[in-house]
Amino acid sequence: MDFVWSPWRYHYIRANADGDLSPAECIFCFAHSVDDPASTLVIARGALSYVILNLYPYTSGHLMVVPYAHVPTPAALDDDTLGEMMRFVQMSQTALDATFSPHGYNIGMNIGKAAGAGIAEHLHLHVVPRWVGDANFVSVVGETRVVPEDLAVTYEKLVQAFARNRGEHRS
Repeated sequence: MDFVWSPWRYHYIRANADGDLSPAECIFCFAHSVDDPASTLVIARGALSYVILNLYPYTSGHLMVVPYAHVPTPAALDDDTLGEMMRFVQMSQTALDATFSPHGYNIGMNIGKAAGAGIAEHLHLHVVPRWVGDANFVSVVGETRVVPEDLAVTYEKLVQAFARNRGEHRS
């Protein structure tokens, strides 16, 4: 039998099992308030929302579009925020296409714990690039994802891709 080791995931899994993933403050509120965007993996900032690389990605390039407003549902957001978030979804797809050439995307929100939201109190929209065959036996049987690229490398690639196409999507 072959083994795939991902020891960095153990701390997250253990903390989740122990109920220790409740930070003192909202991680999405914290992430956008930091002066150094690279330290919190913030890719791009807008007036009402921002794009962040998922620290625990399903696939390489797994992004999230997050409003600055600390709200749990889209119904709590104004039209301007929703519009900016959708423009960031467009920009995310353009940047991911240029960087990783995925075969498709899963784009969506998990609203509430029952729907799978890991952080239910602060709405976030996932943009997950997908490739044919990316849900292989490791994901299905071993409940483990294999992400082939270091997050720091992915971050740098996507920051550059956003910078290149930022002018293509004016708000």
